[in-house]
Amino acid sequence: MASGFSFDVGAHGKVSGAIYRAADPVGQATLVLAHGAGAPRTHPFMTSMAARIAKKGVDVVTFNFLYAEAGRKMPDRVELLEATWRAAVATVRARGGLPKERLFIGGKSMGGRIATHIAAANEGLVLAGVVLLGYPLHPIGKPEVVRDEILRVRLPMLVVQGSRDDLGTAADMQELLAGTPRARVHTVEGGDHSLALPKREGAERQERELDAAAAAIAAFVAAPRARAKAKRRTTTAKRAANREKTTMNEEKR
Repeated sequence: MASGFSFDVGAHGKVSGAIYRAADPVGQATLVLAHGAGAPRTHPFMTSMAARIAKKGVDVVTFNFLYAEAGRKMPDRVELLEATWRAAVATVRARGGLPKERLFIGGKSMGGRIATHIAAANEGLVLAGVVLLGYPLHPIGKPEVVRDEILRVRLPMLVVQGSRDDLGTAADMQELLAGTPRARVHTVEGGDHSLALPKREGAERQERELDAAAAAIAAFVAAPRARAKAKRRTTTAKRAANREKTTMNEEKR
């Protein structure tokens, strides 16, 4: 069950958001996700993915852009989309009850693309990484028009992309990001721009693919904590071995 909230985007107006709390958090992190161009945060894709990711252990926050909040279909100009993103990040930072040690941003299609603008600008927001759900690499039918601003991001990135996405396939994204060592692509085999498989694949396989995508996102967000735990385990094991060695030496004396 998500809880609602709202925040102001400067003098431009107020938008709503929702918080999906993780029952068993995997790390001190929050993931903020923006919706795509054609649907608000309440679209089934957004609510389903946010709930799935939260179930895997990551707190998720979603929000509307101003045009979606007002019920308009035409997206706001880029500057206003970016302003809404910055306001969303500031709101999450100021809000109590959410882990903010590591803050990730991202979103579906356009929402994720604008998130890359915010991440690349690096305006003191102290972000930990970016999660993209169906990055719109190019307009439909225009593969020559490449939206490569994603390459300006210097943060860790996870791109969840369908293998038959008509705005850029997973293979296209892997090729684009080949020279970006901190970025990786999780492929949804058979997925389109909304990660939907052909109906002939059946609901069970669709569920498995979306669940695997949510698991990949949770693992990406939790990775540094997992490495820290592994390091602590190694250190503990070394200390125990050293104590045992010292004890054996003392017994020999």
